Amino acid sequence: MTTTAPAYKRILLKLSGEALMGDDSYGINRTVIERIVAEIAEVVALGVQVAVVIGGGNIFRGVAPAAAGMDRATADYMGMLATVMNAMALQDAMKRGGLECRVQSALNLEQVAEPFIRGKALRYLEEGTVVIFGAGTGNPFFTTDTAAALRGVEMSANVVIKATKVDGVYTADPKKDPTATRYEKLSFDEAIAKNLKVMDATALTLCRDQNLSIIVFSIFKHGALKRVVMGEDEGTLVHV
Repeated sequence: MTTTAPAYKRILLKLSGEALMGDDSYGINRTVIERIVAEIAEVVALGVQVAVVIGGGNIFRGVAPAAAGMDRATADYMGMLATVMNAMALQDAMKRGGLECRVQSALNLEQVAEPFIRGKALRYLEEGTVVIFGAGTGNPFFTTDTAAALRGVEMSANVVIKATKVDGVYTADPKKDPTATRYEKLSFDEAIAKNLKVMDATALTLCRDQNLSIIVFSIFKHGALKRVVMGEDEGTLVHV
């Protein structure tokens, strides 16, 4: 149902690194990142406070064959550095688009990003500044999905919004199965039991236990993020 005011005051947007590639095989596609920033600017203009957690698959995927057989913790730290590179690129695009934004990193990289300080991040959000969180949780063995759930809880977000290439969660892969249908709503327990890969199990469990809903939507549908924030039937809602 459409309302005149946003359904959420504060959101945590989870962007995958792959979302920044567009149709490229790796790296950052300038046109795509500018379009994503335009979508974010639309919701910021509504007065919605936006925090972003970004992945690093578009960069780290390029060196993944070299990481085969590598110590897992070392590989994970490399992945964290890739997310900081993406956060810096997103910040640059936001500044060019006229958005106030800050990057906070869970790893200590003072020359390029502020350290993650919860109180500071909350103050930025209240001032209308977009906060981009890089370096995941700062710990190996945790995904950026888990980082999104964690930061969402820490920032007292009303919802975690996961941007993907598909417009929701389906009963099967819609590219392979034409009979697949989109779930409008799902419980956390259903998502976990059916192994629907909404997010990894750690992230799902954290969100469930903290009663923090997740919405999965396509960042490539024009205006979709705004429709999600306005409470329209866009994507799939995963709730307690």
